[in-house]
Amino acid sequence: MQEYWIYLIPIAAVGFFLWTRRSASAADVKGLLARGAQIVDVRTQAEFKAGSHPRAINIPLDQLEARMGELDRGRPVLMCCESGARSGSGVALLKTAGFKEVANLGSWRRIQSLVP
Repeated sequence: MQEYWIYLIPIAAVGFFLWTRRSASAADVKGLLARGAQIVDVRTQAEFKAGSHPRAINIPLDQLEARMGELDRGRPVLMCCESGARSGSGVALLKTAGFKEVANLGSWRRIQSLVP
């Protein structure tokens, strides 16, 4: 477990940088969804159960590396969380792992207005 934290800290820093630069625009999100994007919510299981979008799947950030095989690499991925910071880290992790189309949606609440 200790080895995991060695990688998580730099990934979180990169994720935060990506998040502060820009979340996906509404047009980007709609375009990715039209192409079959997967919505991945990286909040904890308890947070996800307290409120989430029905199309989102829950893969907590601390499990993402081990569970990324559950995602279809041929489809775009939209990452979300509570504020956009953890999802930014998730974007960085997936891009490092070779996923081509990954975007930070930001807060999961944003999905409500963008995803029917």
